[in-house]
Amino acid sequence: MGVLDELLALEHRGWRSLCEGSGDAFYGSLMTERAVMVLAGGMVLDRNAVVASLADAPTWDEYEISEERVLEPAPGSVVIIYTGRAWRAEEPPFVARMSSVYARDEHGWRLCLYQQTPVG
Repeated sequence: MGVLDELLALEHRGWRSLCEGSGDAFYGSLMTERAVMVLAGGMVLDRNAVVASLADAPTWDEYEISEERVLEPAPGSVVIIYTGRAWRAEEPPFVARMSSVYARDEHGWRLCLYQQTPVG
């Protein structure tokens, strides 16, 4: 399995956890202690704030990932960039360019930074 496939699998697991309502547990275990998420509305959340916010977050009904690509800026670190689309009933779709920065440690790939830029 190549790096792109590994990271896509992680991103899909993350999105599925957001659809199932288990995003707090998934991202709590995936993120490094100093990781942050920069969300579409401009909020910057550290790991603990991400976990707390996802504990009661509404779930997504569906999602899709497209236009994915991967960059390897340094040994042991990788960036995956893609367009994400997600839907909830009665709401317009959420569409954003997303990037996730991962570093490999003894447990595998760990999320260091996640960023969303809204499209449209």
